[in-house]
Amino acid sequence: MYGNMGNMMKKVQKMQKQMAKLQAELEERTIEATSGGGVVRVEANGKKELVNLEIDPAAVDPDDVEMLQDLIIAAVNEVMRKIDEMMVSEMQKLTGGLNLPPGLF
Repeated sequence: MYGNMGNMMKKVQKMQKQMAKLQAELEERTIEATSGGGVVRVEANGKKELVNLEIDPAAVDPDDVEMLQDLIIAAVNEVMRKIDEMMVSEMQKLTGGLNLPPGLF
């Protein structure tokens, strides 16, 4: 019984190390999203930090600033959603789909 528990703990510790390494690797990745047919393009890293924002000058209408604001918000929200999906997908690959609660490791 204790031998099984010891083996399980070793496996958990190994998985924790792998997850920490994966987390660090994912934080270095960049993800891109666009809105408005590509007139707004954003890039964020795995830490959910916006690292690039490009706005096509054609999207800049002084009479409709709200539209540009909406396009930026949409692109940023999309890139954050993509980062979350990437994190979940990569963690599931590592854990074999164990459906472990977030923050367990």
